[in-house]
Amino acid sequence: MASPDERALQLRNLHIPGKPLVFANVYDPCTARIVASNPSSTALATASYAVAEVHGLADPDLDLETNIAAVRRIASVAAKHNKPLSVDMQDGYGSRLEEAIESVIAAGGSGCNLEDQDSETGRLFPHDVAVERVRRAKAAATKAGVPNFVINARTDAVLLNKDLEDAVKRGKAFLEAGATTVFVWGGLSRADVERLSKEFGGMLNVSLLPGGLTVQELADIGIARISVGPRMWKAAMRAVEEESKKLLDAYSAMRAE
Repeated sequence: MASPDERALQLRNLHIPGKPLVFANVYDPCTARIVASNPSSTALATASYAVAEVHGLADPDLDLETNIAAVRRIASVAAKHNKPLSVDMQDGYGSRLEEAIESVIAAGGSGCNLEDQDSETGRLFPHDVAVERVRRAKAAATKAGVPNFVINARTDAVLLNKDLEDAVKRGKAFLEAGATTVFVWGGLSRADVERLSKEFGGMLNVSLLPGGLTVQELADIGIARISVGPRMWKAAMRAVEEESKKLLDAYSAMRAE
């Protein structure tokens, strides 16, 4: 069985500019099993929004303990399929950042998303604080025996402030602090993605959006990571809504006869 650091290195090595790692983000053991069983899947990643929803919570209310409990079950499935797991850890749970990193590793995670939006204030952490949090996360993983732990450092500079220049500045600093990739969330044009990919040497994560750039187009630009966030959960919920409506409408019509 691979060691935690060997699994992390496995995940790290999947981030290749121009040959992006593509995640169909999961949120429970069932979705993990479906995705992990697909031969085209090379790794798994959670989406905190979806994990929160299946626990009856809003995304900002997903606490560390609930998240880690879900990660343990998902990681068990990932391990059976020999596929590393990246965990959406939101902003790292404030002052509990080191504890959160250690918990993710103990639960079987090989990497994480770490946001620079403070969940308590809804604003960006100051630049220096956000960079130091990446550095602290990297140090905590190394201390836990996983120096190859993958940090996908997310910046919401575009989402919150429409500030691409700040996203570039933060992203470069995150990479220097030990992040593997930078995830820029928000409305990005093709020109924006091309600029970010160039600035980050391809070590960019972009969310695949309906009607947006395709996997092939993003690969051609040269990025290293693509994810879909809660898109799988939303698709599943639409299917439940449609199927339950058919069933219950048919029952209602029968009773009315």
